Amino acid sequence: MTTRYERTWDNRRKQSKQTPADESANGARSVTDQTRASYYGVPVIHKPHWKWLIIVYFFVGGISGASYVLASIAHLVGGKDAGRIVRAGRYLSLAALLPSPILLILDLGRPERFHHMLYILKLRSTMSVGTWILTIFSGFCGLSALIQAAEDGLLSRIGFANRLLLALPAKAIGAIGSLFGFGMSGYTGILIAATAVPFWAKNYRLMGPLFLTSALSNASAAITLTLSLARGTSHSTLQRLEHLDMLAAIGELTLLIMARRNLGPVIARPLREGSLGNIYRWGVLGVGITAPLALLSLTRLKPHAAPRLLAGISAALTLIGGFLFRYVFVMAGRASADDPQATYEFTRRERPLG
Repeated sequence: MTTRYERTWDNRRKQSKQTPADESANGARSVTDQTRASYYGVPVIHKPHWKWLIIVYFFVGGISGASYVLASIAHLVGGKDAGRIVRAGRYLSLAALLPSPILLILDLGRPERFHHMLYILKLRSTMSVGTWILTIFSGFCGLSALIQAAEDGLLSRIGFANRLLLALPAKAIGAIGSLFGFGMSGYTGILIAATAVPFWAKNYRLMGPLFLTSALSNASAAITLTLSLARGTSHSTLQRLEHLDMLAAIGELTLLIMARRNLGPVIARPLREGSLGNIYRWGVLGVGITAPLALLSLTRLKPHAAPRLLAGISAALTLIGGFLFRYVFVMAGRASADDPQATYEFTRRERPLG
């Protein structure tokens, strides 16, 4: 009389069309490998539920934090010509920040969950730290935007408040707030790396810097696009932003190459196959990085070749690529969680068996 285990094993062997002779021929394979092959594609871990809400949050949140950082740096060391960059960076930071908590609360499902996260700070919890970063950064971002509004004369009717805002140390506030701006820009990469998803966890050292660099690239592009459409923006101001765009794009491309090589052929499968692979090659690398670098190089070689138009187009392509980057990385993480081979490859590399 056969046991339940023997009947199950016979059924699995029939499904895989293997005979006992075939199994003997594969005797060099370890018991662990045979056990792995018996899962028949069943995922080993649960994939994250994150989709469009988190993708958009990663995108606008990164722009908000990085725009604030760039505005603060321009205010500290940019000189008189950096006034437009400071103004655009502060307003863009606030505009991109406003939907961020809404998107995060909608993803949590219940508004009180966001509130409950503020009861205590758990330094070992990336989600808890990220929630506090978002909350504290919101205060600095809103205050700097109000200071900018007062400097622009938009609050002149509110006499006392306008004078109080103008008396505040804007540079010191921007410098301290930039610390949280950096955190806002890069913590999302650390957040997804602190999971069991192979595509994210494999590059846990690179995900934070990669998301930070991408956020700086997107924020610089957003400021460039805004100022290229505004009247009175000087060519020297656009040139400063173009230099920053090129540095950020080169840094992002370098980190993407490093992350891709570190994944290996199995875990990096979503970047090579199917629609995600096409979006990564032609959208992220092509439209988002290669094309803007080519346009920026053209403006340097031919400074009189419609610099405002080329800068605007380059910035728009960078923003498209930045959004596609977050879409690809979130969805590729979901795909790798559904792939048991990716999980086995990750655990084998990180914790060798035997």
